[in-house]
Amino acid sequence: MLLGASPQSAERLATGSRTAVFRAGLLDGRSVITKLYAHDARRNALTEAAAIRAAEGAVPVPAVLGSGIISGAGATALITSDLGRRTLGSTVRSGRIPHGQALKDLGGLLNRLHRAPVEQPATLTTSSDAISSLARRCPPELLSQITPALAVIADTSDTAPTVWCHGDLHFDNVVLYGPRDVRYLIDFTDAVPGRRETDVAHALVMTAAHTPRDRRALIDAYSLALDDARLSAWLVLHTVRCWIHSAPGADRSLWSDRLADLTRQKPHLFRTPRTERIFR
Repeated sequence: MLLGASPQSAERLATGSRTAVFRAGLLDGRSVITKLYAHDARRNALTEAAAIRAAEGAVPVPAVLGSGIISGAGATALITSDLGRRTLGSTVRSGRIPHGQALKDLGGLLNRLHRAPVEQPATLTTSSDAISSLARRCPPELLSQITPALAVIADTSDTAPTVWCHGDLHFDNVVLYGPRDVRYLIDFTDAVPGRRETDVAHALVMTAAHTPRDRRALIDAYSLALDDARLSAWLVLHTVRCWIHSAPGADRSLWSDRLADLTRQKPHLFRTPRTERIFR
C-alpha cells in the first residue's frame, strides 16, 4: 500500500510487545525492511522516519521508502531499504572484528550522529522522565541505594547542547553494507533529542563495556566533550534498568555482577558500599 508494490515473500526478523519487523521480497525484485507499530505504541513509524531523516546527513542510515498509518485504529508502518544481514554484532561474535575495534566503531558513529542538527522546538527526553520511569519499576531499596547517582542526573544546571540520541545503540543495530563494510545505523525506534551522556552510557552498558579499558575504547573515538560525573551516573541508571528487566537466573546474575562492579568503581554514586548484597 505504501510503496504501490506487491510482496511475494516475508520473513519475520523480530517481534516486540508493540512492534514486528519483517524482511519482505517484492514482485519488482526489491528487498525491503518493514516495521509495524501497534496503534498504542509510545512511538511509531512516523516518529522513527523523522529521526532517520534527521540523522541521514550526519551518519549512514537506511533510506526511508515509505511510512504512514495503515489501520483505522492508528497502527503505523515504516519501510526502509534492506542493507542485508551482516551486523557489527555478528562479526564480533564470529571473531572477525575484535570487541575493542567494534567499540571504537560505535564511538565514531555516535560522534557523527550527535553532530546532526536538532530543529527547535524539539521534544526533549528529560532526566526527570528517565528517573520517573525507573522509579515506577525499581525496588525501593535499590532506588534508595542509587540516590547519589540520580541526584547527579537530576541536576538542572546542565547547559550542554541537545543532540539526536539513538536511544538503543548496540552492535546488532549497526549493519555492515557494501564492499567497504560501511557502518550503517539502524532501528531508530527510541531516537529522541537529549543529552550526549545518556546515549554514550547506554551504548557502553549494552555492549558489555564494563571495564575502564573498554569504556576508553569507545570514548576515545568520541571527540565531543562529555561530563564524566553525568556519564557515570547514567551508567548506573542504565545498568539498574537492565537489572530490573532481566530474567531470574543467569541473566539476573549477570546484571547483578555488573552493578556490583559499578559500586566498586564508582562508590560515590551509591549510598553504601554494601549495595551488591541487596541485588543477589
